[in-house]
Amino acid sequence: MTIIVLIKQVPDMEKVKFDREKGRIDRSSAGTEINPFDLNALEAALVIAEKTSSKVVAVSMGPPQAEESLREAIARGADEGILLSDAKFGGSDVKATSGILSAAIKKIGSYDLIIAGIQTVDGDTGQVGPEVAGILNIPHISNVESIKDFTEESIDAVSNVWEGQYLKRGKYPLLMTVTKDVNVPRLPNFKNKMKARKAEITKWDSSHLIDIIDESRLGVKGSPTKVKKIEVPAQSQREGKIFKDSGSEAVLEMLDVFKKSRVLNKEV
Repeated sequence: MTIIVLIKQVPDMEKVKFDREKGRIDRSSAGTEINPFDLNALEAALVIAEKTSSKVVAVSMGPPQAEESLREAIARGADEGILLSDAKFGGSDVKATSGILSAAIKKIGSYDLIIAGIQTVDGDTGQVGPEVAGILNIPHISNVESIKDFTEESIDAVSNVWEGQYLKRGKYPLLMTVTKDVNVPRLPNFKNKMKARKAEITKWDSSHLIDIIDESRLGVKGSPTKVKKIEVPAQSQREGKIFKDSGSEAVLEMLDVFKKSRVLNKEV
């Protein structure tokens, strides 16, 4: 079996700053990491690979420095890494990104299972996985919170949709998107760290995919969605209040405060 894992290098969102004037994320203000949900996707692939003798291929689209994330994926257990990087890919929205990733998967050729994180922490759309499945015309199981069983022909997974849990069986080829509940990602070990340092990362630009996807579908040209501005919510200043009265008087005073702040309906 061949398992493809889609990973993305994202800013460290706990440290990243926002440019209020330009209305966008200042990606230079913080370090980068593998999208946390993609680490769960990688772990799911590794668990399946260990019991089915599968090959795990990590695929990432991003700038040249995204190679670091692919090396980390190999250090965690992936067998290969493929980086899709080209200035023509810049500015891609979810539609263009899904098209580029799908083109790369078609170029890889034979595969059985594709696993992706449910969303990325810098975009939060949750659309790329299902879109890739749609372009490839294969079934997908979204919001997977646990994997119950798998063979070399199919997989049984619990999907959490609208607070309902559904046990689904999917036959390969198949795409899954996973949540953080599906597993606990392993850490790199020394042997794999050494392997990752020496690993040759395959690099594809637009010229490698031109027979599969037209240039008009890449980057800004192929992106119908345009993010005009990102607004950072203003922090509200709240004042504490000590109620000195006792009994019913304190309760009435609290209710009055809650009504004025619209915490409670005025009719209460």
